[in-house]
Order: sequence, then C-alpha cells, then structure tokens
Amino acid sequence: MSRIQNKKTAVSYLTVDSEQHQRRIDNFLMSVLKGLPRTRIYQMLRRGEIRVNGGRVKQDYRLQDGDRVRIPPVRMGETQPAARPPGHMLEMLRSRELHRDPDIIVLNKPAGLAVHGGSGRSFGIIELLRLLYPEEQGLQLVHRLDQDTSGCLLIARNARVLRALHGALTRGEVRKTYLALLQGSPASAVTQVDEPLRRDQLQSGERMVRVDAGGKSALTRFETLRRYAGATLARVQLMTGRTHQIRVHARHMGHPVAGDPKYGDRDFNRYLRGLGLKRLFLHASGIMLPALAGRPAL
Repeated sequence: MSRIQNKKTAVSYLTVDSEQHQRRIDNFLMSVLKGLPRTRIYQMLRRGEIRVNGGRVKQDYRLQDGDRVRIPPVRMGETQPAARPPGHMLEMLRSRELHRDPDIIVLNKPAGLAVHGGSGRSFGIIELLRLLYPEEQGLQLVHRLDQDTSGCLLIARNARVLRALHGALTRGEVRKTYLALLQGSPASAVTQVDEPLRRDQLQSGERMVRVDAGGKSALTRFETLRRYAGATLARVQLMTGRTHQIRVHARHMGHPVAGDPKYGDRDFNRYLRGLGLKRLFLHASGIMLPALAGRPAL
C-alpha cells in the first residue's frame, strides 16, 4: 500500500496492494485511522467523504488490488498514535525465520497471530516485520494463512519477486503442503476431494465457505500418516488455493480438522480442550517454489 499526500488539500490517497486485496473497507480504515471511532468511519462512508476510485462504497465493500482510496482530512487529536508491540513479539518473529535470501523471507508463522492488523488487531505479521526491519521498504505478504493456522509464510522483499510469485501462484506452480489432525479415521489411505467451493459473507461480515456446484473448482489431497484413537494425522496437498479450502473439504469428507471453531465438530473440539488442546490443528509444513525472476527453485 502506497500513500500519496496532497499538501494543498490535506487529502490522502492510498493505493491498495495485494496484501489488502479482498479486505473489507471498514476494517482497512480501522487499521489506517487508528484510534478513530468506528462510528466516525461509518459516517464518512455514508457521507461519501471516503471514496474508492472516485465513487462511494458501502462499509462491506471488499478492496481490489490497485484500488485508489480517498481519505478526507482528519482533525489533529482524532486519532491516537500507534501503539508499539512488546519487544518479545519482535524477537519471537526473528527467531522464526526459516529462510532468508535477497528476495524472500520464509517465516514459521505462529498460530493465533494474524498476517495483518485490523478488525480490532493492532498488529499482524507484516506490521511486526516492518517494525523489526524498518530499513526494508519492500516487505509484502505473498499469500495469507488463517490467523489460527501455523507454518510457512512467504514474504517478498521487493516488488519484482512479489509480481513473479503472484504469477506463479496463479499458474499453480507453487506447491503447499500441510499437516492436519483430522477427527476420526478416513477409510482410504489417500483421499482426493474434488468439490467446488463458494464463499459467502454473513451479515456480521464473517466469511463462510461451503461446497456448492456454482462455486470455484477446488481439489485437495489427504494422505494418512498416522492413526490415533479417534483422530488421524494427515499430510494435505492443495492443488488449488481457495479460501478455507482444507477446512471445508475436510468437513465435507466427514473428518473435520481438529480444533476448527468454524467448520469443525463442536463436541470433539470440547473434548480436545478438556485435554488442554486448544488450537486449530492445521500447520503449513512446506512450500515449494519454481525457478523464477532470475532465482533458482526453492
């Protein structure tokens, strides 16, 4: 996201990048105008003071890559200075780097930490990394992981590689592997779920995904690694990259991901919490990149 200041009118213009793609405009504004009451943000949207590409939008509008957002002048004192995260959070991220080269950083994202701030969160992975490495001006998320999912997260260090990786993702050249603890025991050692997925938005703004013939094609491969009493450890390969794909396909085949509060089994999750197991058991265990943009495969 780049900011252009118009000194004459004091109006700000923000250009949306891939990191903010599909984010709700109200949540985006909450992160940009930290400390400004939500009611004031909604008021500016209703009045058309905030515009996207020159036009009015509603509070549930989802941003697109390249959108130009007009932010009206805000009186001094309306917003509060951004808080700074505890130092241990920054050092924790430094210790979680799996790989670093001149173009990319691969981070072992912890469960429970969102990839970016907003929706009541002051900080996400990308904001923390920019605080940790203020000299790096080009840090951008290449893709997302759900807040409760842990594991390999790609960060681009320059725009050239970001564009190249986005192209590789679109062409299906980036391979992602996950580990998941599933409820129950699938009958087959290998199960492929080839079911289209449709993403809906509830009135609350929450995203829900379901199997639907009118949705986008989605293919997931589940391979049993180890069976336990009442659960199975599986290696999961994404052949497509849809929102919540693993979690929805796991539920569809009758073996939801353990600890999943949205698509999982409530009684099973309650049983796990009684054992002290309180997270979503989904981990991005590996990512394979093709040779691109003048760099070797990884």
